[in-house]
Amino acid sequence: MGRKILLVEDDRETADYLVRGLTQEGHSVEHVGDGREGLFRATGQTFDLIILDRMVPALDGLSVLKALRAAGVETPVLVLSALASVSDRIEGLESGSDDYLTKPFAFAELLARVNALLRRSEQRAVAADHRLIVGDLEIDPLARTVKRSGRAIDLKPREYRLLEYFARNKGRVVTRTMLLEQVWDYHFDPGTNVIDVHVSRLRRKLEDGFDNPILHTVRGAGYRLGNPG
Repeated sequence: MGRKILLVEDDRETADYLVRGLTQEGHSVEHVGDGREGLFRATGQTFDLIILDRMVPALDGLSVLKALRAAGVETPVLVLSALASVSDRIEGLESGSDDYLTKPFAFAELLARVNALLRRSEQRAVAADHRLIVGDLEIDPLARTVKRSGRAIDLKPREYRLLEYFARNKGRVVTRTMLLEQVWDYHFDPGTNVIDVHVSRLRRKLEDGFDNPILHTVRGAGYRLGNPG
C-alpha cells in the first residue's frame, strides 16, 4: 500500500520478519526496539500505522498507547502480544488500540489486518476532508478534478491516478516499485519506460505556465510531490 509504518518490537527475529514482509508489500517501515523510543517517534513524526508489541522494554506497549491517545495522536495502532486471554484482548482494545493480534501469527493475517486498518483510516480522512492539498495544487477525489492556483488542469485517467497517489504521499519519496504496484497493478517490472513517459506528461501539465516546479525527481530513488526542499 506504500504507507509509512512504525514498528515497535523488541524481538529481533520477529522484527526482521515483519520489516522484510511489509517492505516487500511496498510499505516504508521504521523499527524501534523499546517503548520509550516508540513513543518518541510516534509523537514526533507522522505515520499511517503503528504496530506495537505489548511487552517491550523501557515502557510497555499499553502505556505507550495510552500516552499516544492522551496526546491526541489518532494513528491506527495494531497491538501484537503473546497475552491471548479474552481479558488481555479486551484490555488492549480498551486502551485505545484499533486491533489486537496474538502471537504466534501468520504474516498473511497480519497483512490483512494492516490493510483493513489503513483502508478505514483513509476512508475517515476522506470523509473528514476529501480534498488533497499540496502547495497550490488542489485535488478533489470525489469530483476527480485538479486545480493549481485555481486553474483547472485536465488529466487523463492514468495521469489522474498517478497524481492522486503522489498526493496521498506528498512530501515522501515514491519509488518506481510503488508506482508499478499501486498505479499500474503490476507486481513485476515490465522493463519499459512507461513510468517515465507518464510522469513526464503529468509534470508538463502540472508545471507549464507556473513559476515553481512541484513534481521532483529524486535521483536514484523515485519522485516526490511537493514544494522544493
